[in-house]
Amino acid sequence: MKPIVQISLDLTNIDEALETAAMAMRAGVDWLEAGTPLILAEGLHGVKKLRAAFPGVPIVADLKTMDGGYLEAEMMARAGATHVVVMARAHEETIKCVVKAGKDFGVKVMGDNLGCEDMVAAAKWLENLGCDYIVHHIGYDERRGIAAQGKRMPSPLDQLGAVVEAVTIPVQAVGGLSLEQAIECPLYGAPLVVLGAPLTIDADAFKTADGNLEESLRLICKKIHSYGEVRKLS
Repeated sequence: MKPIVQISLDLTNIDEALETAAMAMRAGVDWLEAGTPLILAEGLHGVKKLRAAFPGVPIVADLKTMDGGYLEAEMMARAGATHVVVMARAHEETIKCVVKAGKDFGVKVMGDNLGCEDMVAAAKWLENLGCDYIVHHIGYDERRGIAAQGKRMPSPLDQLGAVVEAVTIPVQAVGGLSLEQAIECPLYGAPLVVLGAPLTIDADAFKTADGNLEESLRLICKKIHSYGEVRKLS
């Protein structure tokens, strides 16, 4: 598939999220993500406002669902989300419920392997349970905690190639990537590129970063889209 650029709106104010989303769409971003901080702050109303402002644009609701899978997915689908996120660490039945709701309400399911001991096996398990995409994810707290111990901070790139090879569905890498690393994800066979905290958003304050963000995003999108069809590593 061709590369897709997704911006994560990891903000806690819907007005700022809408402004950032509008700028991102002008710059060439393909998908919008209602990040977990935005969902916590604004809930369904935030997703509804994004849908009203951007009809036809894919919207990922980063619910990080752990339980009550069918209802959560249904609620976000009715609010206008096109994609929902369920965690691999959830019970198998929860993942199945989200997948069932996805089929019933026409939304795609993204399975997130955050916190899994064997992240490659978790990605395969999520695909076998019916997820449409894999989110290969090293968490914010995990990265910071390990770095605070003076150890090397883990990166999604450490196992990205192995995850891509293990599944047949599209993969995205999330968690502490530098701008250059995010742009290169399609070279690993991962066509879904996420831009967000801390690439385009201040990760500590959860506010829009300073600087000419729109022009930067335009150049980033142009570079990512220039890859053409993304294939697995040989």
